[in-house]
Amino acid sequence: MTDDTPERRSGPLGERIILVGVDASDESRDALRWAARYAALVGDRLEVVHAWNTKQELVWLPEAPPPPAPIDVARNGLTQMVDDVLGADSSVAKSVDVIEGHASKVLVERSRHAELLVVGSRGRGGFDGMTLGSVSGHCAEHAHCSVMIVRPSTESEMSSGS
Repeated sequence: MTDDTPERRSGPLGERIILVGVDASDESRDALRWAARYAALVGDRLEVVHAWNTKQELVWLPEAPPPPAPIDVARNGLTQMVDDVLGADSSVAKSVDVIEGHASKVLVERSRHAELLVVGSRGRGGFDGMTLGSVSGHCAEHAHCSVMIVRPSTESEMSSGS
């Protein structure tokens, strides 16, 4: 059996998965919006994942000292972001998960069970030894499914000064 068989591309209940990787960036909000629209259109389950590691978690609270339990801050930040972007009453079937590890490795591993991986064209940065956009590039090269890299919307570009 290869990775392309339907059995390998479904969630625990047999539904097809659209995996979206997010951080606290505007680009990942755009990716989440796109993935949610696509999942609703094709009837697939949306799986929202944030890869957590201690060095990155200040993206959720950039002006505060490190909290005693940063993974809880990441979970709360991710849940709030999903609710903000999709609306708390969104009808898209979804799961929200924080997984410890480097974003590119976590997303490539999780892509084994996805129909599609959606990421922003660049994130918040802060990845040791890596440049902006390196997670999306790594995922495009190594994911086990198709990858959609969402470019910033005009609104995001204007707000970030790009």
